[in-house]
Amino acid sequence: MGDPLVYVLDGLAYTGLFGIVAISLNLEYGFTNIANFGKAAFFMVGAYAYAIAAGAGLPQPIPLLLSMIVTAMVGLIACLPALRLREDYLAISLIALGEIIRLIIKNEEWIAGGVWGISAPSLVTITALSHRTYLYLQLALIYGLLLVCYLISQLVAYSPYGRVLRTIREDEVLAYTLGKNVFMYKAQIVALSSAMTGLSGGLYAQYRNFINPFTFDPLMTFTIWIMVILGGPANNTGAILGSFMVEFFERATRMAKDYLSLPVDPNNLRVILIGLLIILMVAYRPQGILKESPVRWRFPLSGYLKHIKLGMNLRRGRGWHMRS
Repeated sequence: MGDPLVYVLDGLAYTGLFGIVAISLNLEYGFTNIANFGKAAFFMVGAYAYAIAAGAGLPQPIPLLLSMIVTAMVGLIACLPALRLREDYLAISLIALGEIIRLIIKNEEWIAGGVWGISAPSLVTITALSHRTYLYLQLALIYGLLLVCYLISQLVAYSPYGRVLRTIREDEVLAYTLGKNVFMYKAQIVALSSAMTGLSGGLYAQYRNFINPFTFDPLMTFTIWIMVILGGPANNTGAILGSFMVEFFERATRMAKDYLSLPVDPNNLRVILIGLLIILMVAYRPQGILKESPVRWRFPLSGYLKHIKLGMNLRRGRGWHMRS
């Protein structure tokens, strides 16, 4: 029997990886109402960009940065024609785009090995490590970058920029009448979220050390959507919670077959349980487990900056006579 702790640590690693993608989708759908059903394609672009750059001998962390830049560019170029479409047509076009990218990488062996896949070196290059220690270092790397993406998303969501995004989500016509360039805001959010997805894809490639096109099927996109819907759209903490829940269901159903006599395949059981949970959530709590946080009409750091400014003025002997 294998080490159960290694199994748990591996599950936590996948949770962190898909938590980054869930946050990126939350920026698009939760705050801006962009129905991006091509997340698996952008995730794949990031993974392959990292693998090709690292395989070419570029020093770290350049391959990881390239995975973000390339995915942001691909996401922006691919979405520019589609962002002017309505939500349903936008979703259909992005699903088609994801399949086109996957089939191109699958059938063109000169790009990255075709169906045979491509290897990807790990970012953790310290030798003579036990498998547990290696996983601990990977978790520190993955969750450190997850925290960075979370903080960036929070700063975007609870700033004046984020209020514009919410206005676009609720009523694009109103945003236009207020003089906002809706198309430009959407393009910027797609670029930012695609960069985060590319970062997660690069981390995924270096963690697994090998990738192939069969991993990035459309089911991955719908799994990421389930994470956001379960956790709560427009709530970044909820997106991370949703990734924990989905990964828990997947791992728990795999383990259940070793201890229980199940009448159905564990993979089918996972889909059934998550499907039932989604139906219950939509029927009784459509806002998700964690509902959208109230909008703060001040930038989150403004209070801290004001206290710092007050302290500096007190030191200079200006007392409470401080200009706002």
